[in-house]
Amino acid sequence: MKIEAIRHLSTFVVLCLVQVLVLNHVNLFGCATPLLYVYFIMLFRRGFPQWAVILWSFLIGLCTDVFSNTPGVAAASATMLGLLQPYLLNMFILRDSPDDLAPTMRSLGTARYVYYTLSCVLVFNIMFFTLESFNFFNWLQWAKNIGGSTALTVILILAIENVRKK
Repeated sequence: MKIEAIRHLSTFVVLCLVQVLVLNHVNLFGCATPLLYVYFIMLFRRGFPQWAVILWSFLIGLCTDVFSNTPGVAAASATMLGLLQPYLLNMFILRDSPDDLAPTMRSLGTARYVYYTLSCVLVFNIMFFTLESFNFFNWLQWAKNIGGSTALTVILILAIENVRKK
């Protein structure tokens, strides 16, 4: 249990630093910013306590907000994804899977993991960019931001997962 807590804390710190120091300065074509800290929320096991998932999600969103000058946007989006993560994970696992199943490409299979990643990142990005723009006057830019950031984030998560798998 202590090793798992240390692993969560180190993943938290690394993803938060990478997001704040590197990825917040990446903006491809004016609409695609990778939001890699979503990966931290996706890594929670199946039987992990719901309150802990929500708390960890809020904390990574809050840390990102503090250093990215997005007042509450990342915290609200991450908390919502933390609330929905167990339900999204249950949609893509087999019924007879163990209660402590970790969502990885190896345990879910490639296709299910890609769908799980896509659904988590899409839910997060819809919430994030809706709160960030807070209006629908420029809905085309809103849709481009969601689509571009989702594609870029999913590609990064799948690349990291392929490296972790080996």
